[in-house]
Amino acid sequence: MAAAPAMMGVFNNLVIFDQHVPQNSEQSIVPDLATGWSWSEDGTVLTLPLRQGVECHDGKPFTAADVKCTWDTLAGKSGEKLRVNPRKSWYNNLSEVTTNGDYEVVFHLKRRQPSFMALLASGWSPVYPCHVSLRDMRRHPIGTGPFKFVEFKPNEVIRVGRIADRRLAG
Repeated sequence: MAAAPAMMGVFNNLVIFDQHVPQNSEQSIVPDLATGWSWSEDGTVLTLPLRQGVECHDGKPFTAADVKCTWDTLAGKSGEKLRVNPRKSWYNNLSEVTTNGDYEVVFHLKRRQPSFMALLASGWSPVYPCHVSLRDMRRHPIGTGPFKFVEFKPNEVIRVGRIADRRLAG
């Protein structure tokens, strides 16, 4: 799992801890691929509108389907399985993820979970492109971040390259 910090620039999260604040807290969470969020009155439904115009490194558009696919995989509810999935238990309280069109995603929780936003904001919660198989992602990761994957040599190096003028749309 030591590859996560090196790969964080390749991916984006829905939300992330503000990197300019010295200590992470619920108050330091800011939008990344999401443009904001709202909770239902009972705290069990989280709705996130998504940025439009964001592209994956292969030119395919980022949509709510990518978010749903990512969390279905993390929760063990998809046909494809991660080789190692230490985050599965993080989402035991996640009932389902639904989409409202291409640019809104909704997380439905079984019960209120105040820590849920912190889980989404951690470096371990990137959004993966749904159109790329997990097998292909292991060999050549594709994300939406400001860096793209260049090279991996086991026990030697992980190399990423800056994408010129890469910013999130919006």
